[in-house]
Amino acid sequence: MELKVKYIDIQEKQDIVFLNVKDAINERIGPGEKIIVRKPNSSYSVSAVLTKSLIKQGYVGISKEKSEHYNHLENDIVEVFPDSNIELVQISKKKMDGKILKKDEITKFVGGIVNGNVDTAMISSFLTITQILGTSQKETEYLTRAMAETGTMIRFDKSPIMDVHSIGGVPGNKTALLTVPIVASSGLFIPKTSSRAITSPAGTADVVEVISPVDFSPDKLKEIVKTTGGCLAWSGVLNLTPADEKIVEVERKLHIDPEPIILASVLSKKYAMGAEFLLIDIPMGDGTKITEWENARKLASNFTDLGSALGMHVDVAVTYGGQPIGNAVGPALEAREALIALERKHSGSLAQKAIGLAAILLELGKKAEVGKGKEMARKILESGKALEKFREIIDAQGGNSEITPDEIPVGKYKEIILSEDSGYITKVNNDTIVKVAKILGTPSDKGAGLVLNYKVGERVEKDEVIVELYAESKERLLSAKRFLAYNRIFQTEGMILKRFPGLKVI
Repeated sequence: MELKVKYIDIQEKQDIVFLNVKDAINERIGPGEKIIVRKPNSSYSVSAVLTKSLIKQGYVGISKEKSEHYNHLENDIVEVFPDSNIELVQISKKKMDGKILKKDEITKFVGGIVNGNVDTAMISSFLTITQILGTSQKETEYLTRAMAETGTMIRFDKSPIMDVHSIGGVPGNKTALLTVPIVASSGLFIPKTSSRAITSPAGTADVVEVISPVDFSPDKLKEIVKTTGGCLAWSGVLNLTPADEKIVEVERKLHIDPEPIILASVLSKKYAMGAEFLLIDIPMGDGTKITEWENARKLASNFTDLGSALGMHVDVAVTYGGQPIGNAVGPALEAREALIALERKHSGSLAQKAIGLAAILLELGKKAEVGKGKEMARKILESGKALEKFREIIDAQGGNSEITPDEIPVGKYKEIILSEDSGYITKVNNDTIVKVAKILGTPSDKGAGLVLNYKVGERVEKDEVIVELYAESKERLLSAKRFLAYNRIFQTEGMILKRFPGLKVI
């Protein structure tokens, strides 16, 4: 049937459109069923939401954001009819039956995710069975290639192209803001694209966005990299791996992160960006995604093998993740701390980790001899060249390149937490930190977050300020404080962790 497009003022990431119940009955379309919306030069699949009054008969309601994405003008005529494509359902069922998928099946399935033929329920079942059964090496390779090749493929004129990526899991991991300018200062190209936070308080893109735009067209990104040698951009707007964005949305809701999807998600973006030498950072420790050496070794091996299959040289660094990198957690607080480190005013774990990662890239790019990379990276940072390059990149991205740490706005509501005990810090609870940061409003509230004033091994005295909380609303600040009344971030030597009272004797 032919219907007119009607803009709907809603914000919805799911692929849905709204139909009048009478139109749906005429076409035998039930609520939630997949339908095809077709115009002269293209078509796509979405789920139908039925309504009696929101949309008049003869119209199809589409959100303004989706309309712009599909180039619909209001009152455009489109054809709407049921989606009878059962091939994708059969592919999903084959995977659920534990069978190995072929290359063309995976390519079709990923293409279905991109064009909307694969709905949320099918993605959920695919992710769940992947979490349980895993995938073969070839399936992971086919998935990675399909995710990249269904989106934008960016290629640069210069070689080699370097890149670095952390799989996440440790709070405060803003090392890219130091590593990228260190490497770019050596003359290497390092077009760093990052995602927004999935499970962490802040992704690299969330942190950089505090002081600079991060969303660029492929042509603009290439111009930035050609001018400066590097960038700190958000991968989402580049359409690098459009299927990944939809997969991530489902992962958030399911609270799962299957290893084959981690591999495909990371390397598909790097493959799409033309990376030739890639360094993967795997933080390991309590509260991270990887807690045991054997799991780290296996994941590292899978990354290097998959990279080789894709024609990339992939090195892996397993790093300490038992506590946050640096002291700040939250977009604005992390941006401020990174800038302080670039200004050489503080040389803690953030600077040390960034130097270590940059060293490996400098050696891979043959700018430093093997074993000499760390010395070169430290000199670049201490000389001020990294800060100069960072400001150059921020300026090219249209940001405030002259901003100082004190000028970065943080949450206007602040609360301090005092130590309840004296002693040496023996453990920092990453899970609690992440939960508190989320309660405070990260990553959507840029100024929200925590500053941890102590690290493992340091001594704290009773009633010293051990944590600073920042929020953009009083309610969130109070909620975080109430949460910390029953949950500890720090464990000190000799402290009573929990009391279990006995039965009262009468």
